[in-house]
Amino acid sequence: MNTDTISIDDFFRVVLVAGRIDAAEAVPDSKKLLKLTVHIGSEDRQIIAGIAPHAEPEGLIGRGCVIVANLEPKVLAGLESQGMLLAGVAEDGSFDLVHCPGVSPGTRVR
Repeated sequence: MNTDTISIDDFFRVVLVAGRIDAAEAVPDSKKLLKLTVHIGSEDRQIIAGIAPHAEPEGLIGRGCVIVANLEPKVLAGLESQGMLLAGVAEDGSFDLVHCPGVSPGTRVR
Protein backbone atom coordinates (compact mmCIF):
# COMPACT_ATOMS: atom_id res chain seq x y z
CA MET A 1 0.00 0.00 0.00
CA ASN A 2 1.26 3.44 -0.91
CA THR A 3 1.63 5.55 2.21
CA ASP A 4 2.40 8.87 0.57
CA THR A 5 0.52 11.55 2.45
CA ILE A 6 -1.38 14.54 1.15
CA SER A 7 -2.33 17.71 2.93
CA ILE A 8 -5.83 18.33 4.21
CA ASP A 9 -6.07 21.12 1.63
CA ASP A 10 -5.36 18.57 -1.13
CA PHE A 11 -8.03 16.25 0.26
CA PHE A 12 -10.64 19.04 0.35
CA ARG A 13 -10.08 19.58 -3.38
CA VAL A 14 -11.61 16.14 -4.03
CA VAL A 15 -15.35 16.47 -4.67
CA LEU A 16 -17.25 13.37 -3.51
CA VAL A 17 -20.92 13.24 -4.53
CA ALA A 18 -23.72 10.79 -3.74
CA GLY A 19 -25.28 9.19 -6.79
CA ARG A 20 -27.65 6.50 -8.01
CA ILE A 21 -26.79 4.03 -10.76
CA ASP A 22 -29.55 4.27 -13.36
CA ALA A 23 -28.01 2.08 -16.07
CA ALA A 24 -25.19 -0.45 -16.28
CA GLU A 25 -23.83 -2.57 -19.10
CA ALA A 26 -20.73 -4.50 -20.01
CA VAL A 27 -18.15 -2.74 -22.16
CA PRO A 28 -17.66 -4.75 -25.37
CA ASP A 29 -14.31 -6.55 -25.62
CA SER A 30 -13.51 -5.94 -21.94
CA LYS A 31 -13.62 -8.47 -19.11
CA LYS A 32 -13.04 -5.77 -16.51
CA LEU A 33 -15.06 -2.68 -17.42
CA LEU A 34 -18.70 -1.69 -16.99
CA LYS A 35 -20.33 1.43 -18.42
CA LEU A 36 -22.54 3.07 -15.80
CA THR A 37 -24.94 5.99 -15.97
CA VAL A 38 -24.89 7.64 -12.57
CA HIS A 39 -27.47 10.25 -11.60
CA ILE A 40 -25.93 12.93 -9.36
CA GLY A 41 -28.86 15.30 -8.89
CA SER A 42 -28.61 17.95 -11.59
CA GLU A 43 -26.99 15.71 -14.17
CA ASP A 44 -26.13 12.18 -15.25
CA ARG A 45 -22.53 11.06 -15.56
CA GLN A 46 -21.05 8.24 -17.60
CA ILE A 47 -18.61 6.33 -15.41
CA ILE A 48 -16.42 3.54 -16.77
CA ALA A 49 -15.63 1.30 -13.80
CA GLY A 50 -13.32 -1.70 -13.51
CA ILE A 51 -15.77 -3.75 -11.48
CA ALA A 52 -17.07 -6.31 -14.00
CA PRO A 53 -15.30 -9.25 -12.31
CA HIS A 54 -17.17 -8.45 -9.08
CA ALA A 55 -20.63 -7.21 -10.09
CA GLU A 56 -23.36 -8.05 -12.57
CA PRO A 57 -24.68 -4.95 -14.37
CA GLU A 58 -28.33 -5.77 -13.58
CA GLY A 59 -27.56 -5.93 -9.86
CA LEU A 60 -26.17 -2.40 -9.83
CA ILE A 61 -29.20 -0.58 -11.23
CA GLY A 62 -30.91 1.53 -8.59
CA ARG A 63 -28.06 1.24 -6.10
CA GLY A 64 -26.64 4.23 -4.31
CA CYS A 65 -23.00 5.11 -4.77
CA VAL A 66 -20.38 7.79 -4.24
CA ILE A 67 -18.31 9.19 -7.09
CA VAL A 68 -15.32 11.46 -7.37
CA ALA A 69 -16.99 14.18 -9.42
CA ASN A 70 -14.11 16.53 -10.20
CA LEU A 71 -11.67 14.20 -11.95
CA GLU A 72 -10.55 15.16 -15.39
CA PRO A 73 -12.50 13.02 -17.90
CA LYS A 74 -10.54 10.03 -19.19
CA VAL A 75 -11.13 7.76 -22.18
CA LEU A 76 -11.17 4.06 -21.30
CA ALA A 77 -11.83 1.43 -23.97
CA GLY A 78 -12.91 4.23 -26.30
CA LEU A 79 -15.51 5.58 -23.84
CA GLU A 80 -15.27 8.78 -21.82
CA SER A 81 -15.41 8.32 -18.05
CA GLN A 82 -16.66 11.41 -16.23
CA GLY A 83 -15.63 10.53 -12.69
CA MET A 84 -14.64 7.59 -10.53
CA LEU A 85 -16.88 5.19 -8.64
CA LEU A 86 -15.78 4.36 -5.09
CA ALA A 87 -16.02 0.67 -4.25
CA GLY A 88 -14.19 -2.00 -2.34
CA VAL A 89 -13.38 -5.65 -2.85
CA ALA A 90 -12.59 -7.79 0.19
CA GLU A 91 -9.97 -10.53 0.22
CA ASP A 92 -12.74 -13.13 -0.15
CA GLY A 93 -13.85 -11.44 -3.38
CA SER A 94 -17.00 -9.88 -1.96
CA PHE A 95 -17.75 -6.46 -3.40
CA ASP A 96 -19.63 -3.38 -2.24
CA LEU A 97 -20.13 0.17 -3.38
CA VAL A 98 -19.32 3.07 -1.11
CA HIS A 99 -22.72 4.68 -0.53
CA CYS A 100 -24.60 6.91 1.88
CA PRO A 101 -28.02 5.39 2.62
CA GLY A 102 -30.76 8.00 2.74
CA VAL A 103 -28.67 10.70 1.04
CA SER A 104 -30.14 12.17 -2.16
CA PRO A 105 -28.19 12.00 -5.43
CA GLY A 106 -26.18 15.17 -5.92
CA THR A 107 -25.45 15.68 -2.23
CA ARG A 108 -21.80 16.42 -1.51
CA VAL A 109 -20.22 13.80 0.72
CA ARG A 110 -17.82 15.12 3.34
